[in-house]
Amino acid sequence: MRPTFMIAAVMAASVAAIMAASVTLGSQQQSDRPSPAPQAPSIRVGVDLVSLNVTVTDGSLHYITDLQGDNFSVFEDGIKQDVTLFSRTNLPIALAILLDTSASMETKLPVAQEAAVGFAKRLRKQDLAEVVSFDSRVIVLQTFTNGAGELEQAIRKTSAGGSTSLNNAVYIALKDLKKVVAKSADDVRRQAIVVLSDGEDTSSLLPFEEVRDLAKRSETAIYTIGLKVDEGASSARGFKEAEFVMRQFAQETGGRAFFPTQISELAAIYGQISDELSSQYTVGYTSKNPRRDGAWRRVVVRVDRPNTIARTKLGYFAPVAPHQQP
Repeated sequence: MRPTFMIAAVMAASVAAIMAASVTLGSQQQSDRPSPAPQAPSIRVGVDLVSLNVTVTDGSLHYITDLQGDNFSVFEDGIKQDVTLFSRTNLPIALAILLDTSASMETKLPVAQEAAVGFAKRLRKQDLAEVVSFDSRVIVLQTFTNGAGELEQAIRKTSAGGSTSLNNAVYIALKDLKKVVAKSADDVRRQAIVVLSDGEDTSSLLPFEEVRDLAKRSETAIYTIGLKVDEGASSARGFKEAEFVMRQFAQETGGRAFFPTQISELAAIYGQISDELSSQYTVGYTSKNPRRDGAWRRVVVRVDRPNTIARTKLGYFAPVAPHQQP
């Protein structure tokens, strides 16, 4: 029996009260552990070490993968930091594949399934992925595994119907990624969510602001793919709102937002995301700001090669002194 996470219909002020998940664990979970990742760097992230996943592209959006640590400059709240951690190692990935299965996806779903299957097949043996469908409910169709066949089977089981609960789905994926990374504490993994949707959120219990805040506190890059809905004034307004949400998720976390005009572009977009995840750098520093006040700190990364752009998450929340923690 596959695990199903359903959002309980409870409205409350806190995330913990809003999201009451009913969990049934399948016996296959314990067998889904991946083989050890080859040549993974030994990175132990302390509480004061800020670790960033950085993507560098040129003017044609081609990935630049031959930079060294001294090519990077990191600024926190405008103050230059000393880079103390640098790696070009292609780290294993923990990935959540989110598919919108609301009623409006009915005609698009077969092509979306094929594109997502192609994406899953590009994952390596050391990578882990889960498959999550969302309409009015959020269902984890496949828990984290490195089995391409299991991922494909889960993707092909999706069917369209119901409304859209994008925020709930992203929330559950963020929580799942945190759990799977915690279980494999000896392995350093990049974390990512790839979410495909074609319209605004109409049924989530969680507001966008709360889920965005959780995403900003995570180490997860969110990649969003927004399919345009059928023509119509109300649907156009709804998609504008959905576009804003998806751009925000991507920008805040160092991911990327895609808005294809044709569904046939999906396979190429998934390919771009796969290439990006395998082309990133790990850059780290110990903040020169000694305050442990939990405040938001804005981060900017630059490289000294002309006509290049470095992209990472917009910032992080400072640690909090033990006596200030709730």
